Amino acid sequence: MRVLLTGGSSFTGLWFARSLAAKGHTVVAPLRGSNYSDLRGRRVTELRRVAEVIEDCPFGSARFLDLAGTGSWDVLCQHAAQTGDYRSPDFDVIGAVTDNTKNLAAVLKKMTDGGLKGVVLTGSVFEQDEGAGDAPLRAFSPYGLSKGLTWQYYRFLSETLHFNLGKFVIANPFGPFEEPRFCSYLIRSWFKGDVPTVRTPLYVRDNVHVDLLARAYAAFAESVPLRQGTTRLNPSYYVESQGAFAQRFATEMSSRLEVACPVTLLQQEEFTEPMVRINTDRIDGGKFGWSEAAAWDSEAEFYQQAAG
Repeated sequence: MRVLLTGGSSFTGLWFARSLAAKGHTVVAPLRGSNYSDLRGRRVTELRRVAEVIEDCPFGSARFLDLAGTGSWDVLCQHAAQTGDYRSPDFDVIGAVTDNTKNLAAVLKKMTDGGLKGVVLTGSVFEQDEGAGDAPLRAFSPYGLSKGLTWQYYRFLSETLHFNLGKFVIANPFGPFEEPRFCSYLIRSWFKGDVPTVRTPLYVRDNVHVDLLARAYAAFAESVPLRQGTTRLNPSYYVESQGAFAQRFATEMSSRLEVACPVTLLQQEEFTEPMVRINTDRIDGGKFGWSEAAAWDSEAEFYQQAAG
């Protein structure tokens, strides 16, 4: 397939591009800008190994419209989204939806006129009405709300412009090249000889290694053009409390990093989020030729190299 993949400089976007390319597909990755440094810069360097990178080509721009009308595209993988400070209660919901869908109808008309066979939109388990868990399934945040509203517009256009639409819903990915968040915090602490703490060990979440997630994504992207209407996949793997996942991560890393990996689970005092929010479609790693042990090995190797 010839795939137009947005958001390729992101953590999951890089891995999606890798998996699509590994299956023999041609991946073209338009990026918002051109000057990337630090971790994102490293991801862009890796992205260039598997995809044709088009710089300064944000979604919906004149340059993007030109790209959309160039040749025949099999699948549009719309992975990019406005994130900003995604945890902030002041996140601009309407501004994000506007950015996520800029000139969307024009983009899709150009691509469908050229033979587009399907669109894959990345969703989040933290949107309203996604996954499973405490009812009601509200959006976790204004950012989650913006993702859900973006999906509604895509679904509306799929029903009026008549293209096949797939929604690939992400829970909590982890692995090499991720942003410096929870797993990175744990490993940085261990390398310094500190004992990291988990402030919200009781929340039940759904963590999945990004390599497995990306393999599932590539297979899903292949399937969308073959399915009429709207389809979705909510990939799930390690469903457990965040405290249990932290202990799992510590156990897997201790032998590989050859350092002590203690974790302290604090008494949870913050309950601003739903206690349970998980995805619903258990992934079979064997189906995708995925090795769990090799994934943990790559995780440890990545952080060892980053530490010098």
